[in-house]
Amino acid sequence: MNEKIWYLKKCSAFGQLSTEQILDMESQCFSREFARGEVIYLPSDMGDSVLLLARGRVRIYHVTGEGKQAILGFMEPGELFGEVSVFNGSRRDEYAEATEKSFVVLLPRHVIQQLMLENPSVSMTLTRMFGLRVRLIERRLKSLLFRTSRERLIHLLLELAEKYGRHTPDGIVIGQKISHQDMASIIGATRETVTITLGELQTEGKLKVHKRRITLSNVENLAVSIDFGPVVPAFV
Repeated sequence: MNEKIWYLKKCSAFGQLSTEQILDMESQCFSREFARGEVIYLPSDMGDSVLLLARGRVRIYHVTGEGKQAILGFMEPGELFGEVSVFNGSRRDEYAEATEKSFVVLLPRHVIQQLMLENPSVSMTLTRMFGLRVRLIERRLKSLLFRTSRERLIHLLLELAEKYGRHTPDGIVIGQKISHQDMASIIGATRETVTITLGELQTEGKLKVHKRRITLSNVENLAVSIDFGPVVPAFV
């Protein structure tokens, strides 16, 4: 099977499409491999496509006026990104960078728009997906504005537990490794602050850190402490 076709079929947004529809979409798509650290797109680039991450990992971030990176999130295999172009085709306003060797499928804007017009299920899935991402960013912005660095870090850990977490006898393990610097860039703090706060939380028995893998020992307690709400890990 053609590699692009396999990845398109595996994407949840296109799971209900027929083989013929997938083949038609594949014939209009492009694919490319990116090395670790290679920029996939820049803020000045036209938003004329949506991208599907087939393999690897991608970091989405802004660069502040002071030259600091503000990470908006990480894309994992099977996820779409750069989706604002579906609606307005404007220039992009963030960076996308491969944090490891990555394979990306580019879906032209007109292809996605046609799919959404012809397939209500695709339209609903994409709209819900993009809406959830907007709400996540809004929730994170509120956290940055009104919380201490400790509260912001707990908020991020709970978000990661929802996206990558799985239950174990010791608590919820965050399945994706993330560096202290990346966490700092997401919550608007320094790497030193993140390291110190993680140490404090570990001393308090709220989490364990081992080989950059974090286990949240008492998720309910952490969630209540910042009024986060119920945490539902992605993996049972």
